[in-house]
Amino acid sequence: MDPTRIAFEQRGTGRPLVLLHGLGDRRQSWSAVLPRLVGDYRVFCVDLPGFGRTPAPPMGDPYDIISMTDAVEAFCRFHELERPHVAGNSLGGSIALELGVRGVAGSVTVFSPAGFSDRLGRWGLRTVDAFARLATRVPMPVKERLASTAPARALARVVLRGDPSTPQAKATHFSVRGLQEGSPFIRMIPRVAEYDFAARPIDCPVTIAWGDRDRTLLPSSAQHAHRRVPTARMVSLIGSGHIPMADDPVSVAEHIRWTCRSADLGQRRHARSAAGSGEEPPTGDR
Repeated sequence: MDPTRIAFEQRGTGRPLVLLHGLGDRRQSWSAVLPRLVGDYRVFCVDLPGFGRTPAPPMGDPYDIISMTDAVEAFCRFHELERPHVAGNSLGGSIALELGVRGVAGSVTVFSPAGFSDRLGRWGLRTVDAFARLATRVPMPVKERLASTAPARALARVVLRGDPSTPQAKATHFSVRGLQEGSPFIRMIPRVAEYDFAARPIDCPVTIAWGDRDRTLLPSSAQHAHRRVPTARMVSLIGSGHIPMADDPVSVAEHIRWTCRSADLGQRRHARSAAGSGEEPPTGDR
């Protein structure tokens, strides 16, 4: 995908940090976290292909987690982001891990990444896919009325938020705009359901965090993640659901910051060691 077509918001100064949202979401999902990071990092909030203001690839072109990873890597090259820190939620978390495998990321912090579900979790994702495809046959005005009913809004709060009873959670609702034949959401959800993160080395600090009230990608998936990324720092986010940026933006920002600092400290140690031995120090910061 043409990296110039990827919509993004940039704020702050310092080493670059790229934030990637989940399936069906957009860059604004990081709005409560962003102010807590811009004092130390040049933060790029990205709309992934097909979501927010970034167009999807044409029908027939590759459109899956790997092609999205290609697009984000091209975005980083275009903006001259050399080994940026990367953080992601759900689909964005899978992309962040794939960037870590490729050596593109300087650090990786992920929240409930896709690709680690057990048999029950995969069955749940396939069920969501089946219902989403059925929903494409329902007229849009009918879907919008159904989504605004009290039971539908209550279900959205239970599925997406850690504590459905909080005042902040009351605004949560399912978006039905993506439930149209050929939409990016409909095209991507079976790809997410099929995706399985294969164990491979990641040569940078990694934090994998899971909300203990995640009802979309179950917290038990963290066990599979730990086995496949054994060097990762594992974190349980108490009281958070599938989108912890909304439930607990303070903890999300601090875990991102912890991983970034771990990478930056390691790089500075390596630079001092290289200087002491007469080697050329790395030039990764921008």
